[in-house]
Amino acid sequence: MTDPRPALITLSHGSRHPHAAAGIAELTAAAGDLLDLPAHPAHLDLSTPTLPDVALRLAVEGAREAVVVPLLFTRAFHATTDVPEAVRAATEVSGLRITLADGLGTGPDLVDVLAERLTVDRPDHHDAVLHPVGTSSARATADLERLGAELAERTGRRIDVIAATGPGGGPGAVLDRARAAGSLHVLPLFVTHGLLLDRITDRLPATRPGGPDISVSAPLGRDLARIVATRYSDALTSDRTPACVP
Repeated sequence: MTDPRPALITLSHGSRHPHAAAGIAELTAAAGDLLDLPAHPAHLDLSTPTLPDVALRLAVEGAREAVVVPLLFTRAFHATTDVPEAVRAATEVSGLRITLADGLGTGPDLVDVLAERLTVDRPDHHDAVLHPVGTSSARATADLERLGAELAERTGRRIDVIAATGPGGGPGAVLDRARAAGSLHVLPLFVTHGLLLDRITDRLPATRPGGPDISVSAPLGRDLARIVATRYSDALTSDRTPACVP
């Protein structure tokens, strides 16, 4: 029997990294398991399937509604422009009633996930860096800085925010911070594997021997499953208007 609830579709940015799509699929399946609901990954760009592809397939299979959860941490260009455009295109091609949920965000539930990761992964003597992709949005940058401050307060450790891109960011900035501290743990604010994250791990051999001691967590992956499941459930209980994306 077909599940009467709206389908869950996760929507990632997409990546050329060979392991990125598998990471998104694993996270999506984990969120679906929490909801006891089939879940379907889709991507904005660089990876397949796209959101219109997934929506059309679900419609052909008999689905009538879906909830899209963007796998994005900040409200920058992708969230405000690319995602609504993708939802609009998916609605037009499939006829599904699509509700756009909130993204992953930078709220307390994400702080919980990051704090747990640091507890498990960070060696006791290491300072830490939160390593997001980076953004040109001042609002999004402020949200990331606030996230770092809240994580520092939660863990009682110094947490610097150094992005993978933009002024003051990149592998060089991370290595400079590691040299200054002597030891450093890098906590990627990445949903899955990415070429930008590889720029950090590829540089690690160059720091040894005699260089700073650097450790790096894996992408957050399925640790985000509960947040995704919560965003799905919240979208169904809110006053959102399906398929009407401005």
